[in-house]
Amino acid sequence: MGLFTRKPLDLLLAESSESEHGLKKTLTAKSLIALGIGAIIGAGLFSITGMAAANYAGSAITISFVVAALGCAFAGLCYAEFASMIPVAGSAYTYSYATMGEFIAWIIGWDLVLEYAVGAATVGISWSRYFVKFLEGFDIHLPLSMTVGPWDGGIINLPAVFIVVLMSLLLIKGTKESATINGVIVAIKVAVVLIFIVLGWHYISYSNYTPYMIPENTPGHEGFFDHGWGGIIRAAAVVFFAYIGFDAVSTAAQEAKNPKKDMPIGILGSLAVCTILYILFAHVMTGVTHYSTFSGKDGIAPVAVAVEHMGKVNAAGALVPDYPWLNRAIVVAILGGYASVILVMLMGQSRVFYSMSKDGLLPKVFSDVHPKYRTPFKNNLLFLVFVSLFAAFVPARVVGEMTSIGTLFAFILVCIGVWIMRVKMPDAPRAFKTPLVPLVPILGIAVCFFMMAFLPLDTWIRLVVWMMIGIDVYLLYGMKNSFLNNKAFDVKSYKTVSLSGLFMGIALIIIALAHHYTASEPDTGLFYFSVIFAAVHILLYGVKSVQKKIN
Repeated sequence: MGLFTRKPLDLLLAESSESEHGLKKTLTAKSLIALGIGAIIGAGLFSITGMAAANYAGSAITISFVVAALGCAFAGLCYAEFASMIPVAGSAYTYSYATMGEFIAWIIGWDLVLEYAVGAATVGISWSRYFVKFLEGFDIHLPLSMTVGPWDGGIINLPAVFIVVLMSLLLIKGTKESATINGVIVAIKVAVVLIFIVLGWHYISYSNYTPYMIPENTPGHEGFFDHGWGGIIRAAAVVFFAYIGFDAVSTAAQEAKNPKKDMPIGILGSLAVCTILYILFAHVMTGVTHYSTFSGKDGIAPVAVAVEHMGKVNAAGALVPDYPWLNRAIVVAILGGYASVILVMLMGQSRVFYSMSKDGLLPKVFSDVHPKYRTPFKNNLLFLVFVSLFAAFVPARVVGEMTSIGTLFAFILVCIGVWIMRVKMPDAPRAFKTPLVPLVPILGIAVCFFMMAFLPLDTWIRLVVWMMIGIDVYLLYGMKNSFLNNKAFDVKSYKTVSLSGLFMGIALIIIALAHHYTASEPDTGLFYFSVIFAAVHILLYGVKSVQKKIN
């Protein structure tokens, strides 16, 4: 027994069997594809596309989507093999537990907390802004004090609380009911996207694709990552946020009716559908107007600007849109899109915590299942409160890059895990096999790490801080309550975890210094916080008397 003790495959499979105390199996392949599309098509398609095109890639944003999809495809093939082998709730956390041991599983599980919980709260804040905008179209004006948090000039963000509570209660009611609602939302979103593509195709001017990439000497794009191929790769890392969601399908494996067959279909099917829609959408958006038009826009603006350019010039020389109603339809699609993203993120979060709690790494409350609905209702209620408070009072922040780096990290570990499983357990039954192993996992690792490297340094700072907090929790609770190790950790194990925290602290200081002295507008507050946070942990993890007390 130890930090890298792997959870036996037969034990994982036994946990996936349906019982009166387990999660209810209700999802089909179609439900899983809809679940994936519901999480994927959201903020990324309707807002990040325009920002990434204007700031980094130009019309070549379509190439950025292909690069991002390539990384997703390699990881998706690995996810599909794992999901068919180990149809258990928990996604990458469970897969890592089976292949690389408990400590690595904890790291990836804690990483997924960041991806899902914080992402859901942030999307809730964005949903609130669009909801207010939608009501204003009908001359309904909500008071500012009730629609933004105190740091933005209000008191509480009630619309954000409403959508988080609604999606959480829907999840408590049951996965089948959640999937049905999600299916309706997905149908609306896909219909609006298809309408935009079909109508916009007739207004494409190929002169808008010249130049296709942002030229080197363009004002405001002097940096390597602001033009050309550097800009395309940076844009791929940024729009990677738009692909997040297909991995959330794997968190629902334990609730699939036929997981060995349906999980690969759900994961790869949702990824394929969304990739095609993304490329076509971006092609039309940058074709109806030049990419520079989207500069400085946020939220709904990029798509709204594109729709405004779908028209004809009148006698006065003004451009008159042919489809003014489309902007309102897109707002409805965005509202639905954000709602389904929140739904799937909250579902993914609760299932990861459910699995970690079942393993004893988190308190039992996270794995209690409702006797009637067969859902982890206490888990959902706790995150209903946590995410609602975050959405109600915390100011909106751009966390696309933060969510992206967490997901890319998870993808890398899944790719490594498949490679290890092929070596360690070559004869284990697999309903789906990742082709060309180890080539596909290696390519997945390379592409994902390549995109991680192109993300801003302040994103790396936040990731390291979060992972250090996770190490604290694992030291103080997880190691003492692990069911698999049953309090059998030796002093060496505690030292290994402490040293991991020590090295992370050193890395945090190095990254903080690099960011502070290379950023055009350094964040002094973030710098001092990082240095103090790292120094405290280096001191704690480096002092033997403190280590003994933890042990």
